[in-house]
Amino acid sequence: MNTDKEILVALAGNPNSGKTSIFNSLVGANQKVGNFSGVTVEKYSGKKEYNGYTITFVDLPGTYSLTAYSPEEVVARNFIIEEKPDLIVNVVDSTNLERNLFLTTQLMDLECKMIVALNMSDEIERKNISIDTNQLNRLLGAPTVQTSAAKKTGIDELLDKIIKIKKGELETNTHKLFYSDNLEEQIEKIKQTIDSSKHLNGKYNARWLSIKLLENDKIVYNLMRENPVWIKINPILSEAITRFENKFDSEPEMLLTEERYSLIRGAIKETVTYPPKKKKSKTEFVDSILINRITGLPIFLFFMWSIFQLTFTLGDYPMGLIEDLFAFLGDSAAALISNPTAQSIVVDGIIAGVGGVLVFLPNILILFLCLSIMEGTGYMARAAFVVDKIMHKFGLHGKSFIPMITGFGCSVPAFMATRTLKSESDRITTMLIIPFMSCSAKFPVYVLITGAFFATKTAGNVLFGIYIFGVGIALLSAKLFKKTIFDDESEPFVMELPPYRVPTLKTLIMQMWFKAALYLRKAGTIILFASVLIWISTNYPANEEVAQQYDNQIAEVQSNNQLSDEAKEEQIAVIENNKLKSKLEYSAAGYIGKFVEPFFAPLGFDWRLSISLINGFAAKEIVVSTMATIYALGDADESSSALRASLSNDPSYTVATALALMIFVLLYIPCFAATVVFHKESGKWKWTLLYGTYSVVIAWVMAFIVYNISSLFL
Repeated sequence: MNTDKEILVALAGNPNSGKTSIFNSLVGANQKVGNFSGVTVEKYSGKKEYNGYTITFVDLPGTYSLTAYSPEEVVARNFIIEEKPDLIVNVVDSTNLERNLFLTTQLMDLECKMIVALNMSDEIERKNISIDTNQLNRLLGAPTVQTSAAKKTGIDELLDKIIKIKKGELETNTHKLFYSDNLEEQIEKIKQTIDSSKHLNGKYNARWLSIKLLENDKIVYNLMRENPVWIKINPILSEAITRFENKFDSEPEMLLTEERYSLIRGAIKETVTYPPKKKKSKTEFVDSILINRITGLPIFLFFMWSIFQLTFTLGDYPMGLIEDLFAFLGDSAAALISNPTAQSIVVDGIIAGVGGVLVFLPNILILFLCLSIMEGTGYMARAAFVVDKIMHKFGLHGKSFIPMITGFGCSVPAFMATRTLKSESDRITTMLIIPFMSCSAKFPVYVLITGAFFATKTAGNVLFGIYIFGVGIALLSAKLFKKTIFDDESEPFVMELPPYRVPTLKTLIMQMWFKAALYLRKAGTIILFASVLIWISTNYPANEEVAQQYDNQIAEVQSNNQLSDEAKEEQIAVIENNKLKSKLEYSAAGYIGKFVEPFFAPLGFDWRLSISLINGFAAKEIVVSTMATIYALGDADESSSALRASLSNDPSYTVATALALMIFVLLYIPCFAATVVFHKESGKWKWTLLYGTYSVVIAWVMAFIVYNISSLFL
């Protein structure tokens, strides 16, 4: 392998800078998705063969700064600092240079080779804004390239400059950013002390470490405290901080930030020419409606209502096709496999398990597509802004609402979406309340129960009430967590409102597919495994004596010549149903149901519903299939009229039972897959235990209250 012909390039930039679109334009479909080492943050990388060189691009998570808080920001910084890529391509939104160039100045502190990609060049042309790239190049000490991911312009020029830097034909001045004499004096003192340490071995840039120590960067502080050189650095650092506070009445961190922005504002003034100011831009006009304090919230609620209507309406037809496909596969497998045990585990366990996951894929794809459109157009940031005031009353802020919205589709990506929250208390609190957002897997249970116990004209209102009830419990729980476990205020809500854009179709499809693939990979295998376990628990141990009694009854019916063939079939069907019910009752699942029945009895649930809810820990879709098994109806689903009739005609169940059951399904653990992802994202067992315990306790308490109150009136 010729390393001289290989180049490792990191793409760094702010969120909404078009960085991922540039990455897609550079590598196309030649990309891999994995996780960064030791964390669950996705790693997107791809290779590009160009002019005899193999260029590996790594799309780093979007970050506003190298002072890292969120997991994404930590990953982006660690990759640049520890992996030491050959080159950094800093993707900058040309329409918002002042905000984007702050990260550029921090990259300059690292004294690394860098190209600045001035993205959205088509937008600044449309706005009649001009940038003197040659002058900006001189001021930043880095080559600049004007690019447009939407128009695919500047990509080849960017590749050419990457290779020229590798060859040494294009120089980058990595020592361009200098601070005032007072700051530089303290930076140099700390730098010389770090350079004298043999323990760091040049792993980190000493100047960058010095600046970060003056900025009170917690991660760098912890790193340096573990090093023997800290004994020398600490007094120098303490003296420097005291001096700045006494002389300038300010901390070094604030002075460094002010001087960075001074450079940025000066660079913009020298290099950017704006057209005469118009009365009101289109963005300002649209924002005056969409984020208006009166119209903003109703418009947002209308958009969300429309998304869910599309999700279930458009997804209905492909869901039917997938159901038919797996029914065909089940029938085919049943015809090919003669052994009853093998046939059952393949048809009822494996095929039904996979089908139970894939049947919701159309809904997931449509939901993710809609959310990607909201994000790509710039509306998602505005939606968070609209609900921020409401969220603050419950201890959170607008950013927390985005993962909560995602939770209506699936809890797995919703937990992952909390990574954008910088505050750990906000992130954990949001994760703890996501289970109360009614995911699509719970929808079949609601459809089944409302269809069995409520009139058609009432069922829709009941469904709406269930969803609103979940949101209310989520917000009240957030308030409780913030007042008890996390006794702190939510971080200030600062979110850049990007300009409105038309996202490219390619970007939308790729984002939708990556998220859907993640859902399938993380949820599909776990639900498949759980389905097989449930099949085993409902079939074993087998009571041969009871089974033989039913077989004898069947034999008696068959040998009764006084009965017609039609009467025999009817009686045998009844006996077979009773046999299946007895089989379930004597199985491991039946024993478990009887064991946990006292826990569920105050909610109006018997041992049969108890089994369904226990199985629902694996996946909510399995609640319906378990009920169908209990009533010996075979492959019934939420639309099965026979299953609905069996439930509504059962004297053990009332309308109060139905309401309590839906409340319990709404509030307790979404599924095993979500629990696994929650633990990976939270990183600590104490949060996972709280997540499991609290959701079950609140589900039991709320179901108990609903059951007992509704029993008085219904």
